[in-house]
Amino acid sequence: MTIYPSRSPSQREHHMMILDPSCVPSVVLIVEDDMMLRMHAVDMVGDAGYTPLEAPDAAEAVTILESRSDVALICTDIQMPGQMDGVGLAHAVHARWPAIKIIVVSGRLKQQNLDLPPHSRFLGKPLDAGEVIAQMRDMIDHA
Repeated sequence: MTIYPSRSPSQREHHMMILDPSCVPSVVLIVEDDMMLRMHAVDMVGDAGYTPLEAPDAAEAVTILESRSDVALICTDIQMPGQMDGVGLAHAVHARWPAIKIIVVSGRLKQQNLDLPPHSRFLGKPLDAGEVIAQMRDMIDHA
């Protein structure tokens, strides 16, 4: 049996890792019912240096948001199955979690036809990766 010398509290503190919150990537929740589009968006979020989460509909997105406190931004499609579409989700998120930034996307609707919460942004499909990443960085990094 090998006996290791015990460390004093000051020696143990020397070996503790301190996590700098500014170095932890922001979390982005992608809400998209089309699996291929969702996977593409998750890749974009990861490539931008953020931590992606994903939900196939608004109900699952709300469940995720209720269980986490680290989501900085959601990016949601408008047309989704279920009782709540992306615009409804945007309003629900803004009402319950006002600090979370919101990007709403659609390939069918135009921004001027939408009633979005304050400080939300609209992007048309097909999504341009550079534009999406620039919008995310602007919204998250300048919050």
